[in-house]
Amino acid sequence: MTIENLEKELNSKKLNSLYLLYGEELFLLESNLKKIKTLFGECVKGINYIMIDEQNISEIISDIETPSFGYEKKLIIARNTGLFGKDTKKKTGDISKLKDKLTQYIDENIKIINESVVLVFIEEEADSKSELYKTIEKNGTVCKFDFQKPIQIEQRIKAICNGYKVQIDTQTIKYFIECCGTNMQDLINEIRKLIEYAGENGTIKKEDIDKLSIKKLESVIFDLTDNLGKKDITSALQVLKNLIYAKEPLAKILVTLYNHFKKLYITKMALNTNKELTSSLNLKPNQMFLTTKYKVQSKYFSEQDLRCILQELCDLDYNFKTGKIDLQVGLETILCRYCS
Repeated sequence: MTIENLEKELNSKKLNSLYLLYGEELFLLESNLKKIKTLFGECVKGINYIMIDEQNISEIISDIETPSFGYEKKLIIARNTGLFGKDTKKKTGDISKLKDKLTQYIDENIKIINESVVLVFIEEEADSKSELYKTIEKNGTVCKFDFQKPIQIEQRIKAICNGYKVQIDTQTIKYFIECCGTNMQDLINEIRKLIEYAGENGTIKKEDIDKLSIKKLESVIFDLTDNLGKKDITSALQVLKNLIYAKEPLAKILVTLYNHFKKLYITKMALNTNKELTSSLNLKPNQMFLTTKYKVQSKYFSEQDLRCILQELCDLDYNFKTGKIDLQVGLETILCRYCS
């Protein structure tokens, strides 16, 4: 089941008895888990609400079969149990036996589960080829929470703004995502500030984002690189000073700057050899919008420029660690040297 379909089901107050929710997009996963708990109703820990992890997963069948005294159903949340990873030699025999036992139990007792339990498995990853996975998929609901693609993030941000009667156009949403990243929790926090600032029937503008939003370091590095590519040393140094003023660690700035120029170099090479850019940069689905930005910025620099900057950043790292140069002075020197 897709995330969108699961949300529609839960919003329509349809609650199933068996779920497997897993994946990297933890904010949306936890949001849907919260909806399940809300639909379930009152939770009394130890009576009709049981939490399970890898330490007590062996008790899961016993927990399913124990009546929830005074309540119609019991909510069992089993989190990071170790049951859904791929089987390896490192896996203990006990886990393997428990997987087989639980698979058989769910298959044979799904009517009992439907009548008395809401069982939710929460995992970071899950092997879709395992029998336990297939059994839950057959008898319940399986939903993988992948990172959202840019278009999906845009739709979610637009829907939130519409809910508060605040206007925001598509280009402003794109700029908002470029500045604040693609982590849904961060985006929700930032859009709430902008909604409060705009007010009901107001409009969120690009300048509002510049004034109020906390920009991701990676986004600021794009700004710095733009200025560097245009040989605007004053603006480039100002961006660096703003990062330092915002208490970004200098070592983190150095590493992020190195990784950024490394991706520009990879972009340059991929374009010159007609290679597929997204795979060369190893971008995730929620980062595809970055390809255009990397293409544009790579045009500012020659291959030799990029190699020289990368080497200078490596040398700076060594000289800083051996006490030969101050890191801030070294970064400013590299920027000035290129622009000169």
